[in-house]
Amino acid sequence: MSELESNKLEFAIFCIENVAEALGLPGDVVYRKFAVESDILVNYIFKHFDILYTQGSEWVRGDLLSVMKRKGVDA
Repeated sequence: MSELESNKLEFAIFCIENVAEALGLPGDVVYRKFAVESDILVNYIFKHFDILYTQGSEWVRGDLLSVMKRKGVDA
């Protein structure tokens, strides 16, 4: 695994746990929402890693909650 792939994976875990905490859900539930119920993990978090990674945790959390809402993913 390249360093970039490792960084993306670590950031994805951060995103999942951050949203899970905000929603009061376990991380595995949010993972399923991002990876199984929607394409948020691959086509948003991984795809826009370069931009998202530069933002603060509160901004990222708010952005991901907005993406979930737009995509109709239950919170």
